[in-house]
Amino acid sequence: MTDADTTTATTDWQAWQASWDRQQEWYMPDREERFRIMLDMVEAVVGTAPRVLDLACGTGSITARLLARFPDATSTGVDLDPALLAIAEGTFAGDDRVTLVGADLKDPDWPARLPHDSYDAVLTATALHWLHRDPLAELYGRLAGLVREGGVFLNADHMIDESTPRINAAERAQRHARMERARESGVLGWTEWWQLAAKDPVLAGPTARRYEIYGDHADGDTPSVAWHVRVLREKGFGEVRPVWCSPSDTLLLAMK
Repeated sequence: MTDADTTTATTDWQAWQASWDRQQEWYMPDREERFRIMLDMVEAVVGTAPRVLDLACGTGSITARLLARFPDATSTGVDLDPALLAIAEGTFAGDDRVTLVGADLKDPDWPARLPHDSYDAVLTATALHWLHRDPLAELYGRLAGLVREGGVFLNADHMIDESTPRINAAERAQRHARMERARESGVLGWTEWWQLAAKDPVLAGPTARRYEIYGDHADGDTPSVAWHVRVLREKGFGEVRPVWCSPSDTLLLAMK
């Protein structure tokens, strides 16, 4: 038995997945709703057996929901975070529908690491705000080259309209008050979750490496929906529009 086999046998990866989900839902109580709409649109546009690129996949939250709903789908997950990738690798070990790739999305050559030249759908959620506008625009150009004609890119993320500062402030205050009440009831936030991972004998090493890469949190941008729509069209997508939104987040669909 290899070290990887031993790790898989002694680590409850589903418990780590559930813990990650709870931590993410602390920020986004409507997280499952955005995933549902995302997969609704995948089915509507490219069917129930898509080849999917799970971009900045983390622990594989999108991939898990994709395969539960569409058993004939396949997924390539790509991420740089060694700790979250370790959880994904443990979760999907032995599932030949899933390929996981370690890569930096700011590296212009990262698509060369992928097992396929094109995808029916590229899906991502709450991840690309870690990038600033210029590298994000460059990434959108690379994605336009990976999505097949008629395929889709779906991005659910924080997209802030700076023309409505009072609305933004009211929403932010309400959201943070809710989060604080949840924290008082024992819900783990971002920092506490990573502190727990750092104490785990399996995840301690990968967690230390991810802090060397990112620090506590990357300092990216949250441009408006209009910015995303304009740039995606400029980079080669034919149709782009929101298909879901909350007071702070938007699920944007771009069709090639």
